Amino acid sequence: MTKKPLRIALFTGLYAPFLTGVSVAVHQRVRWLLEQGHEVFLIHPAINNKYPAQVGKRPMSGLQELQIFPKFSSFAFPTEPLIFYKSLPQPLSYRHWSDTRLLNNFKPDIIVVEEAAQMRGLYSIFLQGYGRSIGVEYARKTRTPIISIFHTDIIAYIQYYLGNVIFNFVRPLLPIIVKQFSETYNLSLFSSREQLTKYQKLKCQRSEYLPYQGIDCNKFHPRNICYDPIPENKRPTLLFVGRITAEKNVGQLLDIYPLVAAKIPDVHLVIVGSGPLDKEIRQRAQKFGNGVTIWGESHGLELLGWFAKADIFVNPSITENFCTTNNEALASGTPVIAAIAPSTAEQVLPGTNGFLAEPNNPKSFAEKIITILSDPQLKHQLSEQARPSILPFDWSACSQKFEDKLYQLVNSQ
Repeated sequence: MTKKPLRIALFTGLYAPFLTGVSVAVHQRVRWLLEQGHEVFLIHPAINNKYPAQVGKRPMSGLQELQIFPKFSSFAFPTEPLIFYKSLPQPLSYRHWSDTRLLNNFKPDIIVVEEAAQMRGLYSIFLQGYGRSIGVEYARKTRTPIISIFHTDIIAYIQYYLGNVIFNFVRPLLPIIVKQFSETYNLSLFSSREQLTKYQKLKCQRSEYLPYQGIDCNKFHPRNICYDPIPENKRPTLLFVGRITAEKNVGQLLDIYPLVAAKIPDVHLVIVGSGPLDKEIRQRAQKFGNGVTIWGESHGLELLGWFAKADIFVNPSITENFCTTNNEALASGTPVIAAIAPSTAEQVLPGTNGFLAEPNNPKSFAEKIITILSDPQLKHQLSEQARPSILPFDWSACSQKFEDKLYQLVNSQ
């Protein structure tokens, strides 16, 4: 039986040219839905001249790639740069636009809210700004189903930035906040079982696991070694790709590196990305000479080449939620060493496609790295098993599950 195409309103607090895993995932999701014949109204953050110049010049897939679809429309809402991270937006609440008015015109069958906590202003506990009601009012008035897509472990971020002392003081309030926030949605989707369990304990309402967070396994592939950014460099390469921010624990890579170099002198650490800690990381890296390369942002074929070239992808972050770059590395045939944290055990299978290391423990990371680089047979085995381990999370399979869930919710009304 042919399914009737849906009219989908999709709100997001992050989208190109703002560079995050959420931005990339939202774009892929919207494009896939359009390819299936659905009508999509994308409500996304606007960029303005208050952001650093390089933000608007990023060669990222974005609106121009979607505008070829006749069933696509969009609206850009006002934003301000985050105080401590000028390259990312904070949604603003201006009285001259409203979700209700926008959605009255579009009349969606279902409303999808990506990174809902940011849009609702919950980030303002420890960051600047406040968000919109993101369609909740319209959904309540019209009985339109509305779902929340969970990307970021908000509680982990709050704990990281407030510190354990203050966090323990506010901890009793968190279940109240999470309950009130989540009960306004028909459903909150989590791409990690561990994160789902964590938030259900915090009284998250009507929540379930759905593996919606995939990657394009045809795009990320070992064959991309042909795009090797530095083909003349044959040193064993450790790679990190991500935002250069405190919560990503990027600084720990520079604590790990000398421990590895003491055993494997020609090892090469490459850090790809940008963020507020750029200057600090570059200054710290200088003492290692050409042993550490701070590459900056990378896009397109060059980025694909980095993932395929690396011998090991190293991710010390403890705030990840089914991390996209971990999956991209695995699909590229690169073993991953990641910090033990909620969701990483669902991606990294110790001894199969990489290893898990003790959080905030450079020695633990170094030992795992040395173990792999010192054993060519183990390295080959992990590389061979990396890609098959992530194929069930190919974007097309995950998107189909997501579409099925949308139909289920619409048909249950």
